Amino acid sequence: MVALAEEEMDNPTFRSDTVLSDVHLHCPSKRHLMVRLNAVGQPVFLSYFKLLWSTEDLASGKHVREVTTGRELQCRSGDELCDKDSSNTEKEGELNSEGVEALLDDDGDLEVVRRPRSASDLQAEDVLRDIVCPVILMKGKEDAFEDEEQECTCSDVVKIEHTMATPLEDVGKQVWRAAFLLADYILFKRDTFRCCSVLELGGGTGITSIIMGTVAKRVYCTDVGEDLLTMCEQNVALNKHLLEPGDPEAPYSWSEEEIADLLDHCSVIMAADVFYDDDLTDALFRTLYRITHNLRDSCTVYLALEKRLNFTLRHMDVTCEAYSHFRNTLNDLENLQDGKMKYTVEPIKLDFCQSLVYERIEQLELWKVMAEHLT
Repeated sequence: MVALAEEEMDNPTFRSDTVLSDVHLHCPSKRHLMVRLNAVGQPVFLSYFKLLWSTEDLASGKHVREVTTGRELQCRSGDELCDKDSSNTEKEGELNSEGVEALLDDDGDLEVVRRPRSASDLQAEDVLRDIVCPVILMKGKEDAFEDEEQECTCSDVVKIEHTMATPLEDVGKQVWRAAFLLADYILFKRDTFRCCSVLELGGGTGITSIIMGTVAKRVYCTDVGEDLLTMCEQNVALNKHLLEPGDPEAPYSWSEEEIADLLDHCSVIMAADVFYDDDLTDALFRTLYRITHNLRDSCTVYLALEKRLNFTLRHMDVTCEAYSHFRNTLNDLENLQDGKMKYTVEPIKLDFCQSLVYERIEQLELWKVMAEHLT
C-alpha cells in the first residue's frame, strides 16, 4: 500500500469555520493520546479502533458479531443476519418502557437524567448505546496508555493518528462515519476485493485504505497536501501488523511504473465522505471520469457519504445542498452519452455486518458505480 498525491485533482476553495467529527465519541478507545502537533500546529491524537471480530476470524470463517443500538445480532461469515435471542429484545423493551416512566416527574414533565460517570454505573443502568467521552493524554504520559495498548491484539485493532477539530479544508485529517461504513463493506465483501488493485481518492487518514489493504493485492491511497499525506503514511506504518506498506521511489509522487500498473490493473476505485463541498464534488467526478476512461479494463467505483442536514437562511429551512449536488452529479454521470463509457449506478443496502464501532445512522449511504468501456 502506498500513499500518493492526487496530481490531477482540482483545488477547490473552501468557505467555512471549524468542523468537528464525532466519530471519536463512539469508538471503543476511551483515551486519546496526543502524540504531536502537525505542521500547521494542530494537535494530533492516536486512537485504537477495535474490530468486532479479528482478521483471523475472517480467514477461518468463524461467527461474526454485529452490535447495534438496542439488540445484538449474529451472522455467519457475512450471511444473512439473525436475531441472537428474541427474549433479550423483549426484556430490553420492558427496560425501555420503565426508563421512559422514570424520566417523568410528578407533573408529567420530562426530567433530564445525567449520564452515569463510572463503568459500573453504566452496567447498572443497562445503557445499550456505547458512547465514551475522550480522555486527552498529553505527550509524556505514555505509561497511562500502556494498559489499553496491551489489551489490543494485532489482529483486531487499527491504529490511527488523526485530529479532532479542523477548518473545512483540513477535514481529511479527521475520521468520519462514511469511511467506517465503507470499511465495513470491504470486510463483509472481502472475497470480492481479494487480489484486486485498488485506488482510493481522498483517502484522508487512510483508515479505509488500510482495511482494504488487508484483503486487496495493492492499494493506492491518494489525497492532497503534504501534511495530510504524512499523517496517512504514518498510519500505514502504525498498521504494518495488518498489511505490508509500499515503498514508493519518491514520497507522495507517482512513478511511471506505478501509473502503468494502475492503468493496467486497477479494477476498484473508492472514495468516502468527500462530497461535502460542491466544487470538490465536481472535481472528484471529473477525476473519476478521466481515470476510468484511461483504465485498460472496466472497473467498479464505491462511493460512501453522509447526508448532512443544515438550516440555511437562504431557504429558511433544513436542506441537504451538498448531498443534492452529489445526487445530481451522480445522475449526470449515469446519463452521460459520449460513446466511450457507460456508467451504471445502484445503491447498496446497508444491511451488512458492522465490523467497527460507530453510529450507523440512517443518513449514511453507499453507492456502487460500474464503469464500462464501450469501445
